[in-house]
Amino acid sequence: MKNFNIIILLLLALVSYRGMAAGTPPPDFNKFVHAFDYDDCDACGCSASGGGMGFSSMIDNNFVGLRYFYQSYTSRDGIFNNSPWVDENFNTVQVWSRIPLGKRFQLSAQLPYHFFNRNLTTGTQSIDGLGDVTVMGLYQLFTTKKDSAAYSHTLHVGGGVKAPTGKYNANNNGSVNPSFQLGTGSWDYLAVAEYVIRRKDIGVNAMATYIYKTENRKYYQFGNQFNYAATAFYMAKAGKYTVVPQAGVAGEVYATNRQYGEDVANTKGDIIFAKAGLEAGRNNFSIGVNAMLPISQNLTGGKVEANYRWSINLNYSL
Repeated sequence: MKNFNIIILLLLALVSYRGMAAGTPPPDFNKFVHAFDYDDCDACGCSASGGGMGFSSMIDNNFVGLRYFYQSYTSRDGIFNNSPWVDENFNTVQVWSRIPLGKRFQLSAQLPYHFFNRNLTTGTQSIDGLGDVTVMGLYQLFTTKKDSAAYSHTLHVGGGVKAPTGKYNANNNGSVNPSFQLGTGSWDYLAVAEYVIRRKDIGVNAMATYIYKTENRKYYQFGNQFNYAATAFYMAKAGKYTVVPQAGVAGEVYATNRQYGEDVANTKGDIIFAKAGLEAGRNNFSIGVNAMLPISQNLTGGKVEANYRWSINLNYSL
């Protein structure tokens, strides 16, 4: 009953507080780290979905929490080389959770609320509302036994679905950033794999995610998306706290969008980020901050440029 009350309070906070809050977990800090750093839709495919900030933390597996993440883009307002550039600000507050269902299976869910704005030559445009809900199941396919080797290995595989609960507006697919949407308007499907290798307090997490996107009711289909990442982490003890610094790289590849069955020009792209973060936890609470900077990108034929992303999160361990 206590955990249920915590979940209700966090859900109410999402609706009433659209500012800053977000999640990361903590309970038994000596557990094996499962760092599911799965990315979600971003710049080309639909920034509305999750901002690529991941599905879990480096500290704990089972939690419910809140997180806030921000994405900064600069997009060309028009189809010509001399068209002006506009600033776009993508803000998201999200309820997220990871719930164990048995020893090997976990259920992950995300409920985002977005508020975006951009400064066009004709004035400021703003949209806000509920985004697309994502639910995903993860199965522990393999793990080494404790004390069986100097290095421990864990492999998870899984899949999920993203429901079109966020509003899709076809008018926003104009000459600026086609991802200025609360949702894709389509049912999309995810396949994920994650591998963690660890020696004592040092480890590396590697992941890959493929998102298959379907056509929505407006006959628009965002391109399929492939995400990958590798993150090194270190588990440090500081009194009663566990502190986990982390750093790595992440990449995203987007296929061409389609409308009425035809390819939409200049909608595919790819980007590579350098990322760094820090998480700290005590008892049943933890907090985390993360930042991502692009080191190479080619989005929508150069019409969209990602500037940076950052997030902050707060979790309660179940």
